[in-house]
Amino acid sequence: MSAMKTPDSMPILSRGSHRRPSKGACFMEMASHLAGERWSDHPQCTHPLLAELARLVNDNSSDRHRSDLAILVPSVVGLRGTGLRWEAAVTAAVAAHAITRVPQASQRALAAGLLSTQRMMESLGPVPEDLRGACLSVEEIDEVLALVPGETRWARKFGNSRTISEKSFRTRIAPTVMRCAVKGISASEEDCDQPLRELLEVAIGTACRLQEEPAEAGVPMLAARPRGWLRKAVNL
Repeated sequence: MSAMKTPDSMPILSRGSHRRPSKGACFMEMASHLAGERWSDHPQCTHPLLAELARLVNDNSSDRHRSDLAILVPSVVGLRGTGLRWEAAVTAAVAAHAITRVPQASQRALAAGLLSTQRMMESLGPVPEDLRGACLSVEEIDEVLALVPGETRWARKFGNSRTISEKSFRTRIAPTVMRCAVKGISASEEDCDQPLRELLEVAIGTACRLQEEPAEAGVPMLAARPRGWLRKAVNL
């Protein structure tokens, strides 16, 4: 991938995909532009899961405040993930942050997603010492689920016994968590712009802390977060 370029002028953030910058840009199209890639809302510079969340936040933000997201675009350039633990950690962070901020139907879906993510994390073994504090542990996910006991009981009853494959987690469970979190926040908040931005910041912050390789040269990332920042973000 070529080094990130700094264009003379940036396209305006707007909903959906665009054929060219002069027609506007969604969050990930702007990322492709900064990364020097072919114009696309599915660029190679960002992991598909994080890119999915960014597109959803972009499209569900208001026209008035969507441009506020532009400052976060450079942070996703080079965040391509480091494997299944990375994906599970980002998924858990998004679900945990949103679960008390969404309507009941979305809480049930997020509880089910968290339970599935927890089981996937258990299969990966204990979180390495150097990553503790950067992502939620299995025990901390239990604390989150305890905040919505009725929805968690429902989720355990309807589906927690199913075997979860890596493919199922990556293609179905994790993307569903992203959609439910964004749609739930959008439905529950009259002014959802700031909550949606905070959701994206939590995901990017988690991804940055877990990234084993640095982002593309010259690409700013979110400022390093102190240990325990994620617990505060999800109100634990």
